[in-house]
Amino acid sequence: MTYRPIEPKDILSRRILAIDDEEANVLLLASLLEREGYSDVHCLTDPAAALETYISLSPDIVLLDLMMPTVDGFQLLEAFARHARPDEFRPILVLTADTTLQARRRALSLGARDFVIKPFDVVEVTLRIANLLETRVLYERLKAG
Repeated sequence: MTYRPIEPKDILSRRILAIDDEEANVLLLASLLEREGYSDVHCLTDPAAALETYISLSPDIVLLDLMMPTVDGFQLLEAFARHARPDEFRPILVLTADTTLQARRRALSLGARDFVIKPFDVVEVTLRIANLLETRVLYERLKAG
């Protein structure tokens, strides 16, 4: 198997879905991601519409708040897991103000691949997003043979 390096466009063209009930938070994320060069960023402030959007959009990564009304991030993690194929790697990065160990453990056990506390360092978050997307790209290449 020949190694093909991952080009920046392989990462920056990936579809990102940010879910947070606070409009200011999704606007911050969208601005940050667009400034980094991401071209396919989708933001959602209605957690009740998140599962339908997740299914129809088929994002490469989800940025998810935990503390939301109506449907919280834990419920969404469970719903996303029910719709995931067993042979796919679709990372979810939790971005939350909940600093408890219980929240971190529960989110990770429900399928989150990483966990960042708000307020977050923008450089750290963009690096974590890029790392998770790189892992997804490598996983897809490995699966394709």
